[in-house]
Amino acid sequence: MADKPSSSTHEITYFLNIENAKILAFIMVSGFIAYHGFIHVTYSSDTCTWLLSDGRFPGYGVWQPYGCMVHKYTREDSRMCMHYISYWGGHNHITFLGDSRIRQLYFEFVSLLSNQPIETSKAHEDIHFVDDHINARVDFIWMPFVNPEMYKLYKQWMLKAPSERPNLVVTGSATWSIKEFNGSTEALKNFETNLTFIVPYLKKMKESTEIVWTLQDPVLPSQLSPNRSMITNAQIDHYNKVALEVFAKAESSAKIWSSSRLVAQGLKKELVDGIHLSQSALNLDVQMLMNMYCNDHMNHNDGTCCSKPETTTNLQIVVAAFFLVCLVSTIALLIYRRRLRRNGLKIRTENCQRNGGVVNAETSTKELAQSLYEVLTSLSKFGIIMAYFYLCDRTDFFMKENKYYTHVNFFLPFAYIMILGFFFTESTEKTEMLHRDQTDEWKGWMQLVILIYHITGASKILPIYMHIRVLVSGYLFLTGFGHFTYFWKKGEYDLFRYCQTGCRYLPQYWSIRNNGLRRMLEVLFRLNFLVVALCFVMNRHYQFYYFVPLVSFWFMVVYVTMAVWPRVTEKQAEERTRTYLFMIIKFILLVLVITLFFISEVFFERIFLLRPLKPLFVTSDDSIHEWRFRWQLDRFSVLYGMIFGFGYHILKRYRMLQDTENRNLFSTSVSWCFAGLGCIGLASYAAFSGLCRNKQECNEVHSYITFIPIVSFILIRNVFGSIRTRYSSFFAWFGRISLELFISQYHIWLAADTHGVLVMIPSYPVLNVILTSFIFICVSHEIFKITTTLTKYAVPSEWKALLRNMVVFGLILISLGVSRGVI
Repeated sequence: MADKPSSSTHEITYFLNIENAKILAFIMVSGFIAYHGFIHVTYSSDTCTWLLSDGRFPGYGVWQPYGCMVHKYTREDSRMCMHYISYWGGHNHITFLGDSRIRQLYFEFVSLLSNQPIETSKAHEDIHFVDDHINARVDFIWMPFVNPEMYKLYKQWMLKAPSERPNLVVTGSATWSIKEFNGSTEALKNFETNLTFIVPYLKKMKESTEIVWTLQDPVLPSQLSPNRSMITNAQIDHYNKVALEVFAKAESSAKIWSSSRLVAQGLKKELVDGIHLSQSALNLDVQMLMNMYCNDHMNHNDGTCCSKPETTTNLQIVVAAFFLVCLVSTIALLIYRRRLRRNGLKIRTENCQRNGGVVNAETSTKELAQSLYEVLTSLSKFGIIMAYFYLCDRTDFFMKENKYYTHVNFFLPFAYIMILGFFFTESTEKTEMLHRDQTDEWKGWMQLVILIYHITGASKILPIYMHIRVLVSGYLFLTGFGHFTYFWKKGEYDLFRYCQTGCRYLPQYWSIRNNGLRRMLEVLFRLNFLVVALCFVMNRHYQFYYFVPLVSFWFMVVYVTMAVWPRVTEKQAEERTRTYLFMIIKFILLVLVITLFFISEVFFERIFLLRPLKPLFVTSDDSIHEWRFRWQLDRFSVLYGMIFGFGYHILKRYRMLQDTENRNLFSTSVSWCFAGLGCIGLASYAAFSGLCRNKQECNEVHSYITFIPIVSFILIRNVFGSIRTRYSSFFAWFGRISLELFISQYHIWLAADTHGVLVMIPSYPVLNVILTSFIFICVSHEIFKITTTLTKYAVPSEWKALLRNMVVFGLILISLGVSRGVI
């Protein structure tokens, strides 16, 4: 059904002026691309440098490096990393060189790798750890001074073969020099001289060994013992300054680790003896080391620090070339049209003078040129948008940060959005239950809540997770209700109609009467256009965007359920009451089929792993687990929507409810009873989500009870006419582009395939979210317009053009399947 433009003065597009907003968004994107390009040219774009140099505490005990994401390594992850590196010909020889602070890092690093308890009482001696299962060797060399002994050690390493040297050295020193020489200036000069002699060896070892120089952490003077009182933060700053100057002058390949100092500064109050790191600081430091060492070898989506972007595939290059051809063709056609318009104006003027002011009608050729121009323009805009998608999430051009959940981060924007939505409440002329304005509003506020849920990482909070599951079920419920209602009223689901007046009239008959096939293809095209394009551009499987495969599948289920014999429509039901029984039998059979697919995993896999269906339901590792999990989680939601729609139309036919006017659905007392039941239903589900113990337990029950909060909300929202005939134009505007918002968030609002957050303004999280959200919404609206424009050309009313498009699209999919080895 086409969207009817709203005449309300509060329509969101009037005060937002979305077209101007999109122009502003384009200017801002261009400006930030230029800005980030300048940053990349002027400063280092190495994410390892970002990891080791700067960061902040978004919350207590949580460290966010500057501009990149860190993966939290467990013991299993760490051991897998070591095993993986050694399997591909590398060697894991890591050396910690320095004083007692470096020894702390060593013990924490080894405890993350080892399956056995680590003895930490050793002091002032070398320590060695070897694990043959993961081919790892981690050494600690006690060397608290930068002196000739350290010089000799590096010289010995230089004489060895590259494979016998450590491939990572973590080192640092200063506190013992300050302590032993009572903070003398002479000791500082010796430190500088000895470090200057060592630096040349660091340069020579850069091909085989990565060296990390750790700046000295601050101390807590009030907790220092008397024999350490000379170790002041001023002295530590002098030594750090000298180290930075020496490494800067020599341009050595050693990496300066300054972010550990920031971590220690933020957790300084936890220093028990005033000098040695707390357990919290050690955990964060070792996680940084593991991310630096492992991320480029492992496939962690949430670890972008020290990880190279994905390489571009041949398919991505072909797609980029296609969009580039469209853009060039659009520019050429635009120039040609302008020239033609100028020449045409002169010719029309001469013709008018010659023919007494009569101008000839537009030709079909000109109409064809206009259609071509509209298609090329839409594809060119879409190509520019896809380039922005790729730039955001397949390169390190824009920064990325980890998500961080707090109750304030989630509930503050939630409350703000709700208040803003209620502020733009207005009346509507529609009075029926679940009318278009109301369903758009419902989709809109659900989508905004889901966006807040995703950007704050609230999935770890079980009650919030379960309520978001209900919102996703609500989308599928509306899918079942909306498509059932269309087929029930229209009865248009024939793929083909037979010629009744002679085969020579078949083409004209098809173009007029074959609405069932066109509707099915239009719905599938609208749902899948953006996702299919992203599969090509972002090199991801179709199942990665799980929601679109889910709604596409259930739309086909609704279509088949209504299309198989005996077909039941509203008109037939009015003529013969017994046809209701046929619909009930269909519902029962559908329940049985869904249950069969659920209880038999073998049968489920046999059906969905059949070729050529298999590529639609497997992930990049050729697993169907994700599809099965998503499918069974909401396996009854669409059926609930169909049954609700069926019951609603029966009640409406027999006048058991009245929604044709601005009044209550039932009598006043009955309406209040239903509203009370709705409140009880919502409260009951909220209690359930707070009482269930884990996600697995909640998910097992979810599919059976999800109709309770959904139907309860519908009752509260519709039972009173004064509420049913009002809606929020703010939420409804977002509801019309909810699909584009849901899919686009993966790459241009979130980052790293939803595992992180896109960063355009680092160190200012609130301002960054405002900016990226503005651009994200404008892009989603433009994609919605492009999809609407292309749909009428991709699914034309003329049967020959429709058949041609289906064949071309089929050939593209077959070629793609063959190239990827799935067909």
